[in-house]
Amino acid sequence: METNEQSQHLTSRRSFLVKGAALGAGTLGAGRLLADPSPAFASGGLTKGDAAILRFLAAAEILETDLWQQYNELAGIQDSEVPGGSGNPDYTEAVAVLDEDMDQYIHDNTDDEISHAAFINAYLAAHGKQTVNLDKFRTLPSSKATGAQQIGRLTNLMQLTVDTSYWTRYRSDSQNPDFGDVLPQAVPGLAAGQFPAIPRSDDDLSPPDHLQAIANTAGFHFAFIEQGGTSLYAELAQRVTHSEVLRILLSIGGTEIMHFQTWHDKAGNAPPLTDPTNGLVFPDLNADGEATQTNLIMPEPTIFLDRKFPIVSIIRPTETQGAAMGAVNALTADGLFVGQSPEFFAVLTGLAKAADAARHHGKDD
Repeated sequence: METNEQSQHLTSRRSFLVKGAALGAGTLGAGRLLADPSPAFASGGLTKGDAAILRFLAAAEILETDLWQQYNELAGIQDSEVPGGSGNPDYTEAVAVLDEDMDQYIHDNTDDEISHAAFINAYLAAHGKQTVNLDKFRTLPSSKATGAQQIGRLTNLMQLTVDTSYWTRYRSDSQNPDFGDVLPQAVPGLAAGQFPAIPRSDDDLSPPDHLQAIANTAGFHFAFIEQGGTSLYAELAQRVTHSEVLRILLSIGGTEIMHFQTWHDKAGNAPPLTDPTNGLVFPDLNADGEATQTNLIMPEPTIFLDRKFPIVSIIRPTETQGAAMGAVNALTADGLFVGQSPEFFAVLTGLAKAADAARHHGKDD
């Protein structure tokens, strides 16, 4: 795995942060970041487990940045914070059916993920730890639709199988994945086949219901991705040792929660329709009661820790065992990595296993 250099595609102000931090890590005392060390560094450096968790999260944020940049190029706002792409008016209009401010929300989510990846890598570098660079795996094709950059990608948004069980999971008062419960899909068709969340080419811009189905798929995919981050940070926070690393996970994890609730709300505005090209059905989610009611975006109380306790409103799941590999498996099943190399999967699996091996007690460095 290539290290100690942030992706050339993170060309915003945050790209400079990572490169500057990596340079400073090689010259102790030369920069403010190391001249005024953080508590974790002052107390003897990061544990092996803390570094492994941060590296896995850096990789996850780089992957998130890659997929959000693709969304932003077509349906977001392109500016100096999130450069690249030129927009696709037809796709932007279809996504805006879910909310007229979607372009701003997509832009801001992308900007957040860029900042997360840059900060975590900079923090690792400042503590003399190996950073994460996945540039060698930017080999997947871009959308050929107007507005998209024609560059190599880490993620594939054109053959997705979106898990929408988060929709019913957050409405259930008696089921929780931490107890082994399997929740039903809100949009069963999205879990039964492979559908694009961005147009593959300008041919996907018609007929109208097909384009709207692509935009609807994106809306549900937004929430799927951010729900995963919401749980992942809570799961891995239970394994860190240093209080400062815990602070990082809790602080970044909180923004993932904000993202999830935003997208959860917007997905509820996806209009019911049947895609004429493949038969994919987006149902009327308000037709079947509370299990899919669209305005129930705040977590309903449910079982937690032990069934003997009263139900409580929580993030779910938060079981920490195998959390990182669980995230890798979920993203793989989503279709994000269709076309990636065996080496990519080996690197990602290695990062996940190292994170899952971390333990809260004691320094293992």
